[in-house]
Amino acid sequence: MNEEILGIAAGVLTSVAMVPQVIKVMKSKNAEDLSWGMILVLITGLSLWVWYGIIKDEFPIIASNAFAVLVNITLLVCCIKYKNNKG
Repeated sequence: MNEEILGIAAGVLTSVAMVPQVIKVMKSKNAEDLSWGMILVLITGLSLWVWYGIIKDEFPIIASNAFAVLVNITLLVCCIKYKNNKG
């Protein structure tokens, strides 16, 4: 299997993993059970992966992690907006 295809497939799957959570929070307008700390650590880690991908000039790493950063920033914004909302 082509290494780049493998990287893109892995990146797509891990990047979209949080999308259902974002959709659930947006629909319910409830983020009470989400951990700010976990989201912040995840965004930090993903951002470091983007930086690493830039240093190594690896498009699959850059693209998948940049998308994941955006998804998790969206989740963080929802968390801030809906944290004390019971639905």
